[in-house]
Amino acid sequence: MKRINQYKKLFGVEKDIDLKTLKSTYRNLVKEWHPDKFQEGDAKREEAEVNSRTIIDGYHFLVSIAPETLAANLDAYTETITNSGIADFVHNGLVLEITFLDGTTYEYFGVTKPIYIKMVNANKLNRFAKRTIYPKYTYRKSKRTLQEA
Repeated sequence: MKRINQYKKLFGVEKDIDLKTLKSTYRNLVKEWHPDKFQEGDAKREEAEVNSRTIIDGYHFLVSIAPETLAANLDAYTETITNSGIADFVHNGLVLEITFLDGTTYEYFGVTKPIYIKMVNANKLNRFAKRTIYPKYTYRKSKRTLQEA
């Protein structure tokens, strides 16, 4: 959640993410912080390189959790969580990463340690996830695949 709030603050997003507004803000920020605007050896150039990487990462992250993106990928997501079992899951901070048997991986944000412990101790892992994780947490598809996990 901290990461989501950090990127929303960077792009000036109040509540819901609008892709059109996000794209124009992204372009303006990239123009402002592009490293080529600064001379070689200038201290501002190094700062611009760091800021431009943060801007690019933030843009791609916010696009991946935008309602429009989630709606466009809803059928594939529903197919995965309905018909594919959980192959592996990892909890890191407030992020739960679930890898499914079909090879896709999704990240769920804001999952607390007590919820994760309940998931580990659940008799029926898929049932617990369908009732507790999938409907309640912000998610995005991760680029990782089953082979990498």
